Amino acid sequence: MRILVATAVPPERDAVARAFADPADEVPLPGATLHRIRGWDLLAAGVGPARAAACTAGALTAAALSGSPYGLVVCAGIAGGFAPEAPVGSLVVADDITVADLGADTADGFVPVTALGFGTVSHRPPNALVRDVAAATGARAGAVLTVSTVTGTAERAAELRARHPLALAEAMEGFGVAEAAAAHGVPVVELRAVSNPVGPRDRAAWRIGEAFAALTEAFGKLPPVLESWNPHEPPH
Repeated sequence: MRILVATAVPPERDAVARAFADPADEVPLPGATLHRIRGWDLLAAGVGPARAAACTAGALTAAALSGSPYGLVVCAGIAGGFAPEAPVGSLVVADDITVADLGADTADGFVPVTALGFGTVSHRPPNALVRDVAAATGARAGAVLTVSTVTGTAERAAELRARHPLALAEAMEGFGVAEAAAAHGVPVVELRAVSNPVGPRDRAAWRIGEAFAALTEAFGKLPPVLESWNPHEPPH
């Protein structure tokens, strides 16, 4: 099964690549370059849900047109974690990929776009796959929020937790990657390493190197899990 791993930026992609012993071949695409290692294609898709969706969709389309479509998309990278459930250095696998700020602000509070009669706000990865990834990597399963503006205050963090009490982390690309995957009928899963707490922006507290190392270690354990996963297995 061919697997596409979409990260936001090259350092995240490179952290994933360090889990593999083989060198990567570069494959140019319009607006992006794939780093191909065996049956895995690594893509730095860009920051934010729109750019991530566009680049992921381009890679999925190119693969389909070549006659070798992907069987799975993995959104990966670092993220902010909601304390205390997702401390810095821990791993989170999304059982719910939710866009947290797509909708309307009203006098009565935030209204998601689905309540306005449009679209969707959530993608749920296959339950069995989430369980297998969590078991292999030690990641905690929970909701990962996609935001267009990273949280920088305690008030915003509290607001998000009130609306999404099961959320463990926030990042900026998961929902965009999931939308592209859904358009192609390809399953998706999101795995994040926590580099900082969600809340006030304290750069001195960020542990990006530690999160990259956790991401590399996680992907070192994932090939047997993902390469053997059968998307047609009945849920159990």
